Formats: sequence, C-alpha cells, structure tokens
Amino acid sequence: MEAAVEEAIRGLGERGIPIGSVLVKDGKIIGRGHNRRVQKGSSILHAEMDCLESAGRLKPEDYAKSVLYSTLSPCDMCAGAVLLYKIPKVVIGENENFKGPEEYLRSRGVEVTNLRLEECKRMMRDFIDKNPELWNEDISEE
Repeated sequence: MEAAVEEAIRGLGERGIPIGSVLVKDGKIIGRGHNRRVQKGSSILHAEMDCLESAGRLKPEDYAKSVLYSTLSPCDMCAGAVLLYKIPKVVIGENENFKGPEEYLRSRGVEVTNLRLEECKRMMRDFIDKNPELWNEDISEE
C-alpha cells in the first residue's frame, strides 16, 4: 500500500487527483499508476486503469495470482476491470470519501480488504474540499 500512496502523492504533485494503485504478484509490484485524467485529458485513466495499463498484457494466471492495491475504493469502471481480469483480491486504503461497489465485488468472489488508513482519508478529504468541481467531474456524483 505504501507504493500506492506514493503514486497518489505523485498524482497530486502533477496537479491531478490523488489516487494511486499498484498491482502485486508474488510480492512484487508488476504495475503501478495514479489517476491521470487531468494530466492526460483522459476520460478513463483512473488510478487502477493506469496501473493495469502499466502492467501491460498479462496472462490469466498472472492476474489470478495478483492483488490490486488502491488508495480509494474502486469505482464501477475499475471494479469491472477487476472482474474482467479475475483479480482475486483488492486492498483499499479507505472508503469514507467514496465507496464503490465493494459488496458487488465480494458477491462475485473478490476478497476486498479496507485498511482504513488515515493518510488516505486525509489526502482525499483535503483534495475534495479544495477541488469539489474536479472531484464531481471525476466521480460523476452529480
């Protein structure tokens, strides 16, 4: 999770949304990313999507042995990627600022663990307070 937090901080430093993600297989990071919607003018580059893209093409057995770490609960799009690639476990930093379809992931057999990290909560809360319009654009809550 430390690497995911580092990615979130990196994204914030690029004037983006501070959400980070890493994909780990056999204890090694094989993909990492952060939300780059602002930086790239992208509609889909959430942290998890950026992370999966950086991992490149993997075999199904690689995904089946992986854990996806994200500083924030995954949205519907990112949860869909978890299901598509059959990633068996997702570890999130927090879900107080946003809670994605965690119960749906669980119902589909994905193990979801929430670490409830104060650092992740504070980073997102501060960002949302300072950038409510950008946050609402990214997460489409309105």
